[in-house]
Amino acid sequence: MTNRSPLAKLRIVTGWKGPLAVCLTLCSLEPGLSWGADSAQGAFTTFDVPDAGAAPREGTSPTTINPAGVIAGSYFDASFVAHGFVRSTDGTITTFDVPDAAVTFVAWMNPSGAITGSYADANGASHGFVRAADGTITTFDVPGAGAASRQGTNGQGINPAGAITGFYVDGSGVSHGFLRTPDGTVITFDAPDAGTSPSQGTFPTSINPAGVIAGLYTDASSVGHGLLRDVDGTLTAFDVPGVGTASGQGTFIGGINPAGAITGRYRDADGVLHGYLRERDGTFTTFDAPGAGTASGQGTFAQSIQPAGAITGRYRDANGAAHGFFRGRDGTFITFDAPGAGTASGQGTFASSINPAGAITGNYVDAAGVSHGYLLSH
Repeated sequence: MTNRSPLAKLRIVTGWKGPLAVCLTLCSLEPGLSWGADSAQGAFTTFDVPDAGAAPREGTSPTTINPAGVIAGSYFDASFVAHGFVRSTDGTITTFDVPDAAVTFVAWMNPSGAITGSYADANGASHGFVRAADGTITTFDVPGAGAASRQGTNGQGINPAGAITGFYVDGSGVSHGFLRTPDGTVITFDAPDAGTSPSQGTFPTSINPAGVIAGLYTDASSVGHGLLRDVDGTLTAFDVPGVGTASGQGTFIGGINPAGAITGRYRDADGVLHGYLRERDGTFTTFDAPGAGTASGQGTFAQSIQPAGAITGRYRDANGAAHGFFRGRDGTFITFDAPGAGTASGQGTFASSINPAGAITGNYVDAAGVSHGYLLSH
């Protein structure tokens, strides 16, 4: 199980998340998870939800792919309203909205096809939801969640048993973590050193099959720190060596796999992003994708990790354009760009999720600023 940063989720709720996309540049790959250079273009399937808008910041944005290859995500229509979608393995796309939702955002999907995420009501408050594989939708709110704009409950990750993690924003604008068990029981938690001012607090993002939760918290100086919650409730904070300590810098989480390995990114003192892998024993490996820029706001954004330890994500080059990457367990890289991806700042290819077979989904932003979905298989 792996998921993306809650800060990315917040950007979705308040606007539009950055995109995702692919033309393979072969560096090397571990056996069993490789794309052949002569089949690179054939490995791509691009798609758009039929009702997706075609103006800048509109379009199709997948966020998750399960072991069967089913893809889910959100799309923005021509009125810039967000809706959920599911794409089956035969390419059939089903759209959905949570009842009474002004906008619907998909965060994650488990192996059985159950989806969690959040929706905003007419007042701009968020509420959590779980959509079963048969399309049945259950909504929920964590006790203590605020009811004003940019407050409320945000589902972020769901594991095979149906346990959900995420965060809720209280009436003061502070975020807190939660675990919703399969029977609907809600447990809340806060990192001991989490800040208590608006936009600070605890942000779980991902839960693995054992129920171990990964996320982050921001302290009173708005610096990010990694956070691990074991099944017994024990909280462990961590920072990647070399991380910056100013506001907006720190350690950020991409996802956690069944073995408890975590990937994500950290921002150094110069504002440059780097990827990392944290093993279950706390050992760190840091990395940079080939071609990643070295200025503030550029660098490597590790996003998702699969059971074998392969990682996908994106990097931002010196011009601010995004490119996808695959990092094998042995540290070798493949970088890729989706056909049709733009090459200007804010455009390019974004990788969201990788499944156990090594299939990657995400979105790419074209030269007109429109987002499109893709599936990259090997």
